[in-house]
Amino acid sequence: MLRTNLAGCDPDARWRYYMQLVFVEEAFRTRKGDLGLRPVFHQKPARIEAHLFVAFLAYCLAITLRQHLRKLSGGLMPRAVLEKLATLQLLVVRVPTTYGRELLLVRRTEPDQAVTLLLQQLGRPRPAQPPPKICRPTPVV
Repeated sequence: MLRTNLAGCDPDARWRYYMQLVFVEEAFRTRKGDLGLRPVFHQKPARIEAHLFVAFLAYCLAITLRQHLRKLSGGLMPRAVLEKLATLQLLVVRVPTTYGRELLLVRRTEPDQAVTLLLQQLGRPRPAQPPPKICRPTPVV
């Protein structure tokens, strides 16, 4: 049984509203966990609005991913997909040369078979490894 202030509303509509609220709260909790954020208590209205805006963007991304996954396969859940894709990493290696420049190697990890299959299902092929570049050295701060 749900308590609500919506008088005269269809019970099915009330349930849909409740489930939307559950999805919103789950999306916020998941995104905060992904970012490693602790509870934040804002004092200024501009910061409150900015926090809500970022949380809303996280919700929009989660729902968009959920809808995209629903088209592909009803069993795929956004959380599981994000955990699988988290195994992909990008590595930037800077090697100094004798000429005062740097050899820049940008490399990505090779995904395992499950992640490769997931990327194929999502219609996102793996990008090719970029070729090495020679560039000016980056200043150390």
